[in-house]
Amino acid sequence: MSSVASQVILHPTVGQSLKVLGTTLGRDKIYRATQYFARFFAWLLISRGYKLEATRWNALKSHLALARKLLRLGKPLENLQAALRAAQATGDLKEQVTTIGRQLGYLGYLSYDAIVWANTVRFITLKPATAQKVTKTANRFWLAGILFSLAHAVFKAGRLTKEATQLRQLGEKDLGGENARDARLRAIEVLRSGTRRQFLIDIFDLWIPAAGLGLVDLNDGVLGIFGFITSVIALQTQWAAVNSK
Repeated sequence: MSSVASQVILHPTVGQSLKVLGTTLGRDKIYRATQYFARFFAWLLISRGYKLEATRWNALKSHLALARKLLRLGKPLENLQAALRAAQATGDLKEQVTTIGRQLGYLGYLSYDAIVWANTVRFITLKPATAQKVTKTANRFWLAGILFSLAHAVFKAGRLTKEATQLRQLGEKDLGGENARDARLRAIEVLRSGTRRQFLIDIFDLWIPAAGLGLVDLNDGVLGIFGFITSVIALQTQWAAVNSK
């Protein structure tokens, strides 16, 4: 029995999972996936008349959302640093501008989200109308950040496609060898894959702040599924990044 337990506990997958859980981003994505699944499942139960059973899932959703706000308290500074680095970088102007816009959008979103957290835990006290305005402002910044991110993905994908086409058209003498060209093409494909993944995440996440602002009419079931899908995709990316080291 102890041998079986040891094989389970010491299994490589368990070790890889612990690596992911050892990162703030990894924990956040696991919490987020659970939070949005709880949002979907609570809606499903309520829609079928199981209001009492839905209470625990709504509570889980709320507590995980609050925990995630706490985890992200220092994140706006990272976004500010990323925006400053993008402003100082050289490269495609459209990508540079959209990167700055995306980071400033997330900076505003997470800053106002921190105020929402402080009000929720009673560290500060806001009037209900003020709290609602703060939440809406956070959603506006979130939506703006996602829109900039989508624009950035479009511009970057176009540039990478153009670069890949040009490389395929170059002869070996022009690039210094077929191996160098193939290596660069593989690197471009990795970048394109990451860009497509982020674009997919943004397409699904877009509807969450849009619904919060009343721009679209989507129920918690749809939004819960959207959030769960993007959380799983982001978690897979973090899993690969952590366990490739």
